Parts: sequence; C-alpha cells; structure tokens
Amino acid sequence: MDELTIQFEKTHVHLMDDIMQEYGQDLLQLVYAYVKNQAIAEDLTQEIFVKCYQGLPTYKGKSTMKTWLWRIAINHSKDYLKSWYNKNVLTTEVKLFSLQESNENVEQTVIQQDEDARLEENVMQLPVLYREVIYLFYFEMLTIKDIAQVLEVNSNTVKTRLRKGKALLKEQLEGQGWT
Repeated sequence: MDELTIQFEKTHVHLMDDIMQEYGQDLLQLVYAYVKNQAIAEDLTQEIFVKCYQGLPTYKGKSTMKTWLWRIAINHSKDYLKSWYNKNVLTTEVKLFSLQESNENVEQTVIQQDEDARLEENVMQLPVLYREVIYLFYFEMLTIKDIAQVLEVNSNTVKTRLRKGKALLKEQLEGQGWT
C-alpha cells in the first residue's frame, strides 16, 4: 500500500469509531424494532456498520450522517425481513426496549413496566408502514423531514402514516380497555 492509501484507511477507521460510538446503541434499537430479536439485531447492526464503512467514500453530505446511516439500517433490516432465511428458518419474539430503571417505589415501577411492555407490544403489532414512522418520530425523535429522507418518501406521506398509525394504536389500546 502506498502512503496515501494508508492515510485514507486510518481516517476512515477513526471516523467509523466515532460513528459507532455516537450511533451504535440507537442503531441497534432501530434494527431491533424491525427484527424483534436481540441476537439478530446485533448481527445486522454489525453488517450495517460494515456497509457504512464501505460506503463512506460515496457519502456526499446531502443529509446528516444519522439520516444516511438510518436509511442504510432500515433498508438492510427490510431486506433481512424479506429474506428466505428469515421467512423460513427463524421465529421472532416480541420485545422492543430494555426497560429503564426508576427511583419510584417497587409497585409503581412494576406497574409502569407492565404498561410500557403492553404499549411496546401494541406498537410492534402495527403494520410496518405505521410502526416505523411511530418509532422514528417518538422513540428516535426524528423530525418529519428527517423521517421522509430516511424512508425516501414525501413529508406528507410521513404525516399521513403517523396520523393513521396513531389512530390504529389508539383503537388497539381502547379495545384493550386503555384510556
């Protein structure tokens, strides 16, 4: 390797370290929201970082690094879900996030964890079109514009899916006696 190639590689390795530190956990949670299996989400996240590293020379900066990375992650997750391996070999489990500890009393904590788990389960039961916008908007706190870029759809489409997803979620929850 010549000196320029070595320097190029070092720069990309440092940049990837920064990207993995900043976005690693959030990316893992995003992937998990699609595949609903921790081990698979971890494997796919590693594959996504490899794709990111390979694609760094083509990143033009037209969107934020996070938006670019999220687009790669969502496309990779959807490809996995369409794959023969996923459809024919694996079964998935439903669990979205690790529950955060709280300083409240034990009884209140248990009640809150149960409600959070039920809400997560209901979000996961939504069709992918609605689940992904609800996840990106409420859990990742992306703007409508950023979600549109990540999903490669119009902002109005995101708004419509978000509105429809919230309505479906509300209907589900009300059917279960939630107020």
